[in-house]
Amino acid sequence: MIGSAATISRGRRTVTDGSVLDYWRAGLDAVPEQVWNHPGLKVLLLADNALTHLPARVAALTDLRTLDLGHNRLAAVPPELGDLPALTDFLYLHDNRLAALPEELGGLDRLAYLNVGENLLDALPAGLGRMASLVELRAQHNRLTDLPATLGGLRGLRELWLRGNRLTALPDTLRHLGELRELELRENAFETVPEAVRGLPLLRRLDLRANRLRTVPPWLTALPSLEKLDLRWNDVRDGEDTLAALRARGCVVLR
Repeated sequence: MIGSAATISRGRRTVTDGSVLDYWRAGLDAVPEQVWNHPGLKVLLLADNALTHLPARVAALTDLRTLDLGHNRLAAVPPELGDLPALTDFLYLHDNRLAALPEELGGLDRLAYLNVGENLLDALPAGLGRMASLVELRAQHNRLTDLPATLGGLRGLRELWLRGNRLTALPDTLRHLGELRELELRENAFETVPEAVRGLPLLRRLDLRANRLRTVPPWLTALPSLEKLDLRWNDVRDGEDTLAALRARGCVVLR
């Protein structure tokens, strides 16, 4: 996607054909002024720096399609980040110091990919449920104890990555994620397989490693698309008939 319209010169801070600006590993502690001289920018790469602040004037980059802010030192992002009408491809906010996300981020209703993993989030804003075009949401390795019910509105979501949080349940509304194929719940605090999973007809991979499961429910056999169920590092003692039935139809069961 990125390389098709422009040639990126890693680390050289160059703009090629006016659409890509690359500041990857450039030793930055602030967004360079040069950025604001390119209002037609489509791809802005600021990953692997030491940024602590994203100016609200980012909203002026109205043609921006991809924004990479991963691996910085951001403790917050401005609500104006949700005002980017062309941000359709990728938004990387992972590996920062974010303790909260603005509700206004939900205004990015054309965005396909959002990564907010490896931060300090104890909650996701309800506004994320308005991001109707999301295909992949990554929120792994945070401090989440629950999820907003509004996430059930992400009807096109195909992958949901929640590894390494503090979740004990999923909202029932997640059963409406009819396009979901991948659900990673590894390293949380689930004692039972969440009931919301029951309504996911296209789910292929369910990762429940390193939780607190003691049994598996018989309704797992009713998931028509399940190809892999990972139960390793749980103390599952009941549900052998269910697991045998899954294996018999070709589902890979790891435990």
